[in-house]
Amino acid sequence: MSGWGRTAWSETHLLSVDCDELVNGLAEQEPMITRGLGRSYGDCAVIAGGQTIKTNTWLDMSMENGILTAGSGVTLESIIEQWLPHGWFVPVTPGTRFVTVGGAIASDIHGKNHHKDGTFGAHVVQLNLLIANGEVLTVSPQVDSEIFWATVGGMGLTGVIISAKIRMIQVETSRMRTVTSRYSNVHDLMSAMITSDRENKYSVAWIDMLAKGKNLGRAVLSVGDHASISDLSKRDRKTLLDYFPKQRIHSPKWFPNGLLNNLTVRLFNELWFQKSPRRPKIAIQTVSKFFHPLDGVEGWNRMYGSAGFIQYQFVVPESAAHLVPEIIEMFVRAKCPVFLSVLKRFGDQNNGLLSFPLKGWTLAVDVSASFYGLSELLDEMDSRVVEAGGRIYLSKDSRMDPYYLGAMYPRLNEFLAVKIRIDPDHIFTSNLSLRLGL
Repeated sequence: MSGWGRTAWSETHLLSVDCDELVNGLAEQEPMITRGLGRSYGDCAVIAGGQTIKTNTWLDMSMENGILTAGSGVTLESIIEQWLPHGWFVPVTPGTRFVTVGGAIASDIHGKNHHKDGTFGAHVVQLNLLIANGEVLTVSPQVDSEIFWATVGGMGLTGVIISAKIRMIQVETSRMRTVTSRYSNVHDLMSAMITSDRENKYSVAWIDMLAKGKNLGRAVLSVGDHASISDLSKRDRKTLLDYFPKQRIHSPKWFPNGLLNNLTVRLFNELWFQKSPRRPKIAIQTVSKFFHPLDGVEGWNRMYGSAGFIQYQFVVPESAAHLVPEIIEMFVRAKCPVFLSVLKRFGDQNNGLLSFPLKGWTLAVDVSASFYGLSELLDEMDSRVVEAGGRIYLSKDSRMDPYYLGAMYPRLNEFLAVKIRIDPDHIFTSNLSLRLGL
């Protein structure tokens, strides 16, 4: 088993159990970690030789006064499917709807609206947590807040999230009003994002990581908000709150190694940039098209071949915004064929002890794990990110040196203190926690 990046494979005992069976299993003191749909890219949701626990049996879901109560195995897809037709939407969604509630909390996921609404954890009202001694705690930002904030973004290491209460948002329609613009370089893009993010709830930029010179980091920016009834045509008003998931294309089970090389990626990037509008273009889109475009291709992670890929995602504070173009230039100089790269702005960080976002800029880059010299390149980037006061997203990581962890996450010792208090024998352990000393 591996993460979504299909690197760092391990043999593990994969189990689907209910809560009572899990409590009995805790008595055996065997290392375990929970796993949702396996969309974390690195090694945080698997334990070599231990028990990897699936949460696909915990699927209860109900709503009262805009507060959703959901089992940790409930997916964002099922939440949207059930509640969007009633005018409710998830407060935060990442680039895929195939994420469980438990995984969303453990990774404290973020989306295109962090600059306005923060992380998923900011909207969690309460959660039930099974800890190592078999007790189920009910924690919240007000009750046992240290345990709550160690669990939000805690990578599943404090215990098993059984269920959670989440504050949903109300929407008039199931559509998005979007504006798409393109920029000839990353500097123009970042200036535009600072201005547009004051007005727009959602914002994300695709970046061409092979463009260089005066076109370094040329980009396509997509911003938007939930469409109001007045935004829709008469035709669309007939399906005002209908949910239209993208039809999934089934990708081949096998892709040749080296398919994504400098030639093919450069061609794709050129086509993608040229098809984007020369002037800002307003459009009405479905939530699936705007939030989850890659979900339309089943198994797209296989495109990188047998070696898999790494998603390198970092955040730096606003004072170190210069590092974004510098990192892009490092990839360009290395002639690294980056197929997908997105830039977003983050708002204020929350109280999560290991939560990733902080106020500033985050760049996520997908690159084949087989690229020669990648390890040394990313090590150098890690060093620069740390110097700038930034950090790497643990949910995406499978290779960071533990030396940097304390500098990246200054509240690490607070997390470890909670961990020792409620899991002194380190029952909840993953490959990531062993590698980084968590």
